[in-house]
Amino acid sequence: MSDGNGKRALIDALKECGAVRFGDFTLASGKKSSYYVDIKKASTDPATLKVIAEDAAMVIKGLDLDAVGGVVLGGVPLATAVSLEAELPLILIRKSAKDYGTGGRFVGEFKQGSKIVLLEDVTTSGGSVKDAIEAIREAGGIVERVITVVDRESGAEKNLSDIGVKLVPLVRASDLL
Repeated sequence: MSDGNGKRALIDALKECGAVRFGDFTLASGKKSSYYVDIKKASTDPATLKVIAEDAAMVIKGLDLDAVGGVVLGGVPLATAVSLEAELPLILIRKSAKDYGTGGRFVGEFKQGSKIVLLEDVTTSGGSVKDAIEAIREAGGIVERVITVVDRESGAEKNLSDIGVKLVPLVRASDLL
């Protein structure tokens, strides 16, 4: 979790770049919501992306990790920025294996037993990141922690905990509202 100042700076940055919007929205999960967090706006804004990368790098500082991972597409800019900030290799996880070129589900190298922290833009139930965790584990990697920019506080923390993964939100939805 960000310290008070880091969290405040991140909340301000998310609001200033227009990532937090109010109205009637349908989420990826199909649920209705009175607000929407458009992290694509944040992750394409250099100033906001830098704040996210710095906060996430502080969370993982001192942890025994081999790589930073992100799920294609939303997690790519976040994981790339954190990889640069934390000076850790980058692994990208596709939603499914490609059947051309070298194939496979991963971009980047990891070995049996590699410890990977995943970066997620927004978590609701945690479903999309759970799929990536399963793929990494099946390939012999270890995931114990997911850092999310915004947790909507809609079950992701418990759902990930159930599979032995700690969710670390930089900001919770209740902080933004």
